[in-house]
Amino acid sequence: PNPVELFQIWMNLPADDKLVEPHFSMLWDHDIPRVTTTDGEGRGVEVTVIAGTLAGASAPPPPPHSWASRPDSDVAIWHVVLEAGASFELPAAASDETVRTLYVFEGDGLDIAGEAVGARTGNVVRATQPVVVTAPASGAEVLVLQGRPIGEPVAQYGPFVMNDRAGIEQAFADYQRTGFGGWPWPADDPNHGPDRGRFARHADGRLEEVG
Repeated sequence: PNPVELFQIWMNLPADDKLVEPHFSMLWDHDIPRVTTTDGEGRGVEVTVIAGTLAGASAPPPPPHSWASRPDSDVAIWHVVLEAGASFELPAAASDETVRTLYVFEGDGLDIAGEAVGARTGNVVRATQPVVVTAPASGAEVLVLQGRPIGEPVAQYGPFVMNDRAGIEQAFADYQRTGFGGWPWPADDPNHGPDRGRFARHADGRLEEVG
């Protein structure tokens, strides 16, 4: 068995960056910072800083054309794990325009600034001021997603996201002509077998291996 807990997070791009050369960054677990603290009662909290900054910890750099690569985007992805009854204060966002959503995905719910919310819920909170979250007796895990909106129209069809219908039609035509921009493998679902260690092969041929 190989159990996996996965969040697939899509981040839009400004129109000027939608047709740049593709790029990916592999964020290895050992490179992602974690902020570990306790509340006033000694109960533990751990925050994994996947994007953005928190308490002096900065996430690895995102791809160069990602919206998150712009300092004024105020993008953050934080995975917050709270022990039973633990409290943690999320700092105010850097921008008055930032939208912040708290997804409670483990535990029996969460107290957000004195208001109880249920398990398996997404909760938009005011990002311009700090907010205290408190776990119930079950503990809680929370995914915090935030960012400043790009402020452009969005057109979406299947996996394609552009700014208008004409862009979607062009993207679909490009996909039909080239696949994934030139798919080099003979199958749609290649795999490397059960014995291959962790690795990342970049478009320039560079190979990262971490075992």
